[in-house]
Amino acid sequence: MYRNFIKRIFDFLFSFLGLIFLIPIFLILTFLLFLSYQGNPFFLQKRPGLHGKIFTIVKFKTMNNKKDINGKLLPDADRLTTIGSFVRKTSLDEIPQLFNVLLGDMSLIGPRPLLTHYLHLYNDFQNRRHEVKPGITGWAQVNGRNAISWDQKFEYDVWYVDHISFTLDMKILFKTVLKVLKKEGINAADAATIEPFNGN
Repeated sequence: MYRNFIKRIFDFLFSFLGLIFLIPIFLILTFLLFLSYQGNPFFLQKRPGLHGKIFTIVKFKTMNNKKDINGKLLPDADRLTTIGSFVRKTSLDEIPQLFNVLLGDMSLIGPRPLLTHYLHLYNDFQNRRHEVKPGITGWAQVNGRNAISWDQKFEYDVWYVDHISFTLDMKILFKTVLKVLKKEGINAADAATIEPFNGN
């Protein structure tokens, strides 16, 4: 009942109320990032959702598009701007995803949607993360986020799929707030973002 019906009502109400509450912050960040990135404050990217269906995720932009002399994008750490670093560390870059939740592409709680070019790399166990809608935060995020290995991340994601419940979602929401306040697990140990997934 919760997984197939109540969770969607919960997602819609909380994301709607969250957007109303965060409107001042949303508008201020949109303006500042608009100035910082020459008119493009949002990051849009295709991601796999429920059952691998592709949707467009929206986040606040945290990196510029600077390239090297060969036209290749510079490493993430070199493209992360000052305001982008602040937005990322405070997790404010996730706010626009509330629109994805309202549209039904995402849930508040679930495995984080990864890159589309990872799809063919998953084994059957790893692919089970797509049995539920992806989330803004999830069990892996409150247990290490980008500071844990890919194997650990998939273990947490599939564990969530098998144990999804209202109580667990409330626990994850509470732990997410604590993680954000403590700014834990934002980056991998030696990089601005987690290293790419290369399969088994």
